[in-house]
Amino acid sequence: MRGLKAKVYDVNGSVIKEIELPKVFEETVREDLIRRAVLAEQSKRYQPKGNYVWAGLETSAKYRGRKESYASLKNRGQARLPRTVRPKGRWGDVRKVPFAVKGRRAHPPKVEKKIVELINKKEHLKALRSAIAATTHKDIVVARGHKVDTDVPILIDESFDKLTKTKDVYTALSKIVGKDMARAKNGRKRVTTRKGGTYTPKSVLIVVKEGSPLLKSARNLPGVDVVTPDKLSVELLAPGTHPGRLTLYSVNVLDEIDNLDESVFAENN
Repeated sequence: MRGLKAKVYDVNGSVIKEIELPKVFEETVREDLIRRAVLAEQSKRYQPKGNYVWAGLETSAKYRGRKESYASLKNRGQARLPRTVRPKGRWGDVRKVPFAVKGRRAHPPKVEKKIVELINKKEHLKALRSAIAATTHKDIVVARGHKVDTDVPILIDESFDKLTKTKDVYTALSKIVGKDMARAKNGRKRVTTRKGGTYTPKSVLIVVKEGSPLLKSARNLPGVDVVTPDKLSVELLAPGTHPGRLTLYSVNVLDEIDNLDESVFAENN
């Protein structure tokens, strides 16, 4: 059985040859595993939350409902709740209890809460290989919203890896995936949520070899991400848990991608 083939482009956007893809690109696309892996990767970035242990309790308020206590509230027509201490035995405002002003929280965030979603290494690796295979299905790539005129995946020649200037990278990419880069650039908008900032749609993902100048020269392009095979994650290949991101692979990294194993996730798990 013949494997999948892909076209190799140079810096001028011309097809120079066609090569056969490794077996990893023939994996079955498992959207359920991809979704679980992305959520597991995202959960590792959550910050544990907790409250100050004495929050709402640092007050002079005390319970004076017992009949024998000084300035007891019993038989006075007042709710027997913790109240602040005032001169001459007078009672003050209710404190400490959850429903009181400046009282403690009933169920505050707890530091010991398990917020990391674990996933088996073999499942994580299967999800990564599945997400890589999804980049070869044009219907899945188009369903993500990418504008593609060529076949996928897109392979780039070694000469592309040596580009050191951002303007040269932009010119070369415009000849191959220019429509999708324009979509990301024109889709930038201000975010009106609490964090604010700018939202930029995801465009092309470039996978290159370690030490390539492209890791710096292409990182500031709108919506473009550059990564080495050992830093490849399911979230990069399937942002928002949706597989099929438009991806450019350097011909130098195909063998390395095909030989990914469980050691990729040794640090994360």
